[in-house]
Amino acid sequence: MWRAYSADYLKNNRATAVSIMTAAFISSLLLSLLGSLFYNMWKYEVERLRAEGDQYALMAMYLVRDANDEAPRLVFPLFLLIMGLASVSLVIIIHNSFAVSMQARIHQFGILSSIGATPRQIRRCLVQEAAVLCAAPVAVGTLFGIAASAGLLALLEWLVREVDGRREHVFGYHPLILLVTLLATGITIGISAWLPARRMSVMTPLDAIKNTGELHLKRKKHSPILSLLFGVEGELAGNALKAQKRALRTASVSLLLSMTAFTLMQCFFSLSEISTRETYFEKYQNAWDIMVTVKDTGTGVFEEKEPLSEIPGVEDVIVYQKAQARRYMTEEEMSEEMQANGGFAHDSGKHVTKERGGFLVNAPIIILDDASFMAYCGQIGVPQRTDGAVIRNLIRDVTNPDFRHPQYMPYIEPCDTTELRAQTGSGAVEISVLGCTEEVPVLREEYAAMDKYELVHFVPASLWSEMAGELSGAKKDTFIRVLGREGISLEELECIQGEIEEMLAGVYVMESENRIREYETNGRQFQGMMLVFGSFCVLLALIGVGDVFSNTLGFVRQRKREFARYLSVGMTPESLRKMFCIEALVLAGRPMLYAAAVTFFAVGGMLKASYMEPAEFLAEAPLLPIAGFMLAAGGMVAFAYFLSWRKMRKMNLAEILRDDTMM
Repeated sequence: MWRAYSADYLKNNRATAVSIMTAAFISSLLLSLLGSLFYNMWKYEVERLRAEGDQYALMAMYLVRDANDEAPRLVFPLFLLIMGLASVSLVIIIHNSFAVSMQARIHQFGILSSIGATPRQIRRCLVQEAAVLCAAPVAVGTLFGIAASAGLLALLEWLVREVDGRREHVFGYHPLILLVTLLATGITIGISAWLPARRMSVMTPLDAIKNTGELHLKRKKHSPILSLLFGVEGELAGNALKAQKRALRTASVSLLLSMTAFTLMQCFFSLSEISTRETYFEKYQNAWDIMVTVKDTGTGVFEEKEPLSEIPGVEDVIVYQKAQARRYMTEEEMSEEMQANGGFAHDSGKHVTKERGGFLVNAPIIILDDASFMAYCGQIGVPQRTDGAVIRNLIRDVTNPDFRHPQYMPYIEPCDTTELRAQTGSGAVEISVLGCTEEVPVLREEYAAMDKYELVHFVPASLWSEMAGELSGAKKDTFIRVLGREGISLEELECIQGEIEEMLAGVYVMESENRIREYETNGRQFQGMMLVFGSFCVLLALIGVGDVFSNTLGFVRQRKREFARYLSVGMTPESLRKMFCIEALVLAGRPMLYAAAVTFFAVGGMLKASYMEPAEFLAEAPLLPIAGFMLAAGGMVAFAYFLSWRKMRKMNLAEILRDDTMM
């Protein structure tokens, strides 16, 4: 009997069945996507650690590890935590789809209870219906989730294919992930269906028979804005939405979260991309075309500079190394501007050390090849010799936190000699100063970024070879900065890069990068991150839109008495259509307004923190993607109400008031 009853109900209420199947599909799709993405992220880490031979970190990635088993058998706890949170969230979100179907049948359940049906039988019937409806959507949604994960990871792999040092990732899937996904989906849907089924089953037969399923407000509330804008229809639409407030809560929250998250994500990544471009790529675009890092060379003379300079298309080559020392300074040696600005009083003690009436500051040393150092001396107008150093005589005003528009002042008074001390030990050396200047060599280097009080020294390689025994502190790597001709193309840079790598291969361990490719790769990385976060925003919006469909289509039957009463007092079908349009507008427009308000204040905070001018951000603000996302979500809400209106228009509303069964 129960099977026949369920089959007959589902046959005559296809819209309700579709809404439940949609909720099940979205739930399984999201959980499957999460499971697959987390598994592949974990798999990539395991492969990387295995390749690097980090056995301790590798063992930590497994809950149980079999040395003879190359495939991971258990996923890490974070995955289980995320899946649990996602399942709880989905229960809160999708159980309303089941509640709508069951709420519309209270009258029937009352009649069935009056003739002997037990609460347990009613509950079992409803849960069985949910299982039958959800079996196929869960299977399809799980497969779609796996496919979506594979497609998303393939797209990300393509976007970051040029990133140096990354390992190629091959998509993988483990049967255990499928089992966990299906189990989580089953539990999620089971709880979502059981909660409203339990409520329905415990109602007394009399209460159920008396229940018409119609939504009511205990007290009518005035909607001044809607009344002002749309008149009577606005007032009625406002009350209808308030009556459905609980049922539409899932849709409202999902739409609000998706729109807010998508808008904030777009604005954040756009602001980050602008900032990276301005503070890195545009700032140093004339300072380098190719950078080569030669590993573990020590501070010896790098003899391959001349062959590199002869490569066609190369305009300039600088070979340099780095070392670290400290420099003693008294207050008298500070510039007048530095003293007037408080000297070292603003330092917390982290970077500057007081010592015998003076101060010890960090003094990074940039060791240029002799020819490049001589050219640099000629550029700034000091004697072209290799027996002294050039000091960067510039310090930022540390009282001004605006790092985007910094203000500088002279650091020290001109001097003839400088004493550099070893960072560790007692070694020290005094060398002559060829000049103090604000101009630095054309290198892709940022000075005094973390430590604002650094006093940078530039020395030739031949002089460093004499100082190295006293100071030590030299880094192991050698850096080669290559400049090509003005307006050089990516193809030409890659050709030069290939020749450099071929020339140094077999002799040195090295890494190289070129400016144009790095810029394109950076853009792809931003696109990849936006793609991942955007996909979850879309899924969240789909949950909200799915809930709108289930409510609007499911509540048509419950609201038909309401529509009939409106018609009986003189309202026209056109007025009812207007009422539907107002409800759709409010349901979609309210999250848009809230999202816009949240984004306005959040972006204002981000602009203030990054010291970026609002006009600069607005010129590149992602208005089109945001508008497209919101219009798409709003359009789906409008489409759901259009289908409801079309369904309602086909009903014989004149006979509804005489129908006590509501079926």
